[in-house]
Amino acid sequence: MFWSVTLSLLEGFWMTIKLFLLTLAFSLPIGLVLGLGSMSRFKPLKAVIDVIVWIIRGTPLMLQLIVIYYGPGLILNLPNFWGSGSSGRFVATLVAFVINYSCYFSVIYRGGIEAIPRGQYEAGQVLGMTKSQIFFKVILLQVLKRIVPPMSNEIITLVKDTSLARIIACYEIIWNAQAYIKSHGLIWPLFYTGVYYLVFCGILTLFFGWLERKMDYFRV
Repeated sequence: MFWSVTLSLLEGFWMTIKLFLLTLAFSLPIGLVLGLGSMSRFKPLKAVIDVIVWIIRGTPLMLQLIVIYYGPGLILNLPNFWGSGSSGRFVATLVAFVINYSCYFSVIYRGGIEAIPRGQYEAGQVLGMTKSQIFFKVILLQVLKRIVPPMSNEIITLVKDTSLARIIACYEIIWNAQAYIKSHGLIWPLFYTGVYYLVFCGILTLFFGWLERKMDYFRV
């Protein structure tokens, strides 16, 4: 029984890892774009992004999952908007997570960029650098140093938030563990999932600790 439970949880954990990695792959760059947009001098763009970020940060991720999954079918009368079966549920879950975490990351990016002294930009201009060269070769490297701690906190939170995917029957690790309560009357597989989360979060904690030490040469 132990090995069958372990294999079942590993199958569910693979779904968790896929959701985690794909969310990061999309939300990190989108978050940077939103962060830059929220600092734009073009007021309408800034206002729209600020409102979107306010709504996403002010409502539960669980609610966003339900609305994004069921909304298009009910509002647009498109029941298979995200596709059918488990693949459709996974796509809807991924979209919800990307939107949510892009908004959170945008605030972190914005804080990191605004914390850089204005003199850094002026020094780059004196050296004849273009705005893009100043941003990518001078500013962004210092921003990365500043945002590693808050970003690592959000990323570790993402690991645990993936459990919300079960709300729309996306078969992640906790869903698989819960199945044993109904089928075998066993609750220990549910507690067993904690081992997977602890190991994964422990690995990420060690990685971000190493990354912070690696970036110590940026004295900011």
